[in-house]
Amino acid sequence: MEYTQLGRTGLKVSRLVLGTMNFGPQADEATSHGIMDTALEAGLNFVDTANVYGWGENKGRTEEILGTWFAQGGGRRDRTVLATKVYGNMGADGEAWPNHDKLSAVNIRRAVDASLKRLQTDHIDVYQFHHVDRSTPFEEIWQAVDVLIQQGKILYAGSSNFPGYKIAQANETAARQGRVGLVSEQCLYNLAERRAEMEVIPAARDYGLGVIPWSPLHGGLLGGVLKKEAVEGRRASGRAAEALRDDATRGQIQAYEDLLDKHGLAPGETALAWLLTRPGVTGPIVGPRTAEQLHGALRALELELDEELLASLDEIFPGPGPSPEAFAW
Repeated sequence: MEYTQLGRTGLKVSRLVLGTMNFGPQADEATSHGIMDTALEAGLNFVDTANVYGWGENKGRTEEILGTWFAQGGGRRDRTVLATKVYGNMGADGEAWPNHDKLSAVNIRRAVDASLKRLQTDHIDVYQFHHVDRSTPFEEIWQAVDVLIQQGKILYAGSSNFPGYKIAQANETAARQGRVGLVSEQCLYNLAERRAEMEVIPAARDYGLGVIPWSPLHGGLLGGVLKKEAVEGRRASGRAAEALRDDATRGQIQAYEDLLDKHGLAPGETALAWLLTRPGVTGPIVGPRTAEQLHGALRALELELDEELLASLDEIFPGPGPSPEAFAW
C-alpha cells in the first residue's frame, strides 16, 4: 500500500479511502466487517463515513456497523484513520427538530457525542462538515471545533462539498483565530466531472487541504457500463442511466471504453488510477458492496498510466481548466 500525508498535516493515510455508504443499505453487517478486514489486511487505513449513512429511519446504522467492527479489537481502531461527517438532520423518527442539523455549536456538540457512541470509540480523527451551512458563521464553527479538540474528541476538521470561496473563508477565519482550520476537502471529482479543477482543487492546494474525491466512477458511468450492457445484458441504473440518455455522453463513454479496450485496461480501475495522478489528490473514496469490488479497486494502485494515455483521456474528457482562464481568457 502506498501512503501520503493528508494535506499539510503529518497524518499518513492510504492512497485509497474506504467509503462505507453502502454498509447497511447494500451490505449487511457481516459482509461489511469482511470488507473492512480485507481493506486493513491490504494496508488501507483511511475509512470514511457519515452520521446520516444508513439513511431514512436507519440513519446512523453505518456508524454502528463500524463500531461493532472496532469492538472486535485486534488493533482495528488503532490502525484506522477514522473520518465521519456532521450536517444532516438526525432527529428521531425523521422529525426535523430545530438544532438537530447543520453546523451550529449546539448541533456539533450533540452530533459528535452521538457519533462517538455509535462508533464505539473515544475520538474521531477527521471530523468533516458534510455541506456548507450559510446560517452559521465560521467563528462559531471553529469555537465548537476548538472545544472538541481540547476535549480529545476530534483531531482534525475537514469539509465536504465546499466551493472554493468557502474553503478560503473557513481557513482565513481560522488563521485569524490562530487555529489550524480545514485539512481536507471531499468533492465530486472524476474523469467525467472535472469542474472541481476550476476553483475547489486550486483553493484546497493553496490552503494545504488534501483532496478526497467522491464518486470516482461517477455513479458507475466510468466502470465499463456499455460493455456490461452489451456483453452481460446489465442495464445501467441511477445517475449512469440518466447520463447515457444523452447521445454526446454515450459517445464519450463509448470512446473511453474503446480506448481502454485497446490498451487492455479495465475502465473502473483506470478511472481510479487517473485520479491518483491528479495534483492535490490524497486518494479517491471507493465504496465496495463486496470484497471482490474492493480487490478491483486495490488493483488501481498498481496501474501506471503513461503520458500518451493520459493525453488521450484528456481529449475524451477535457475538463474546464482552472479559473480564471476557464471563463476569462
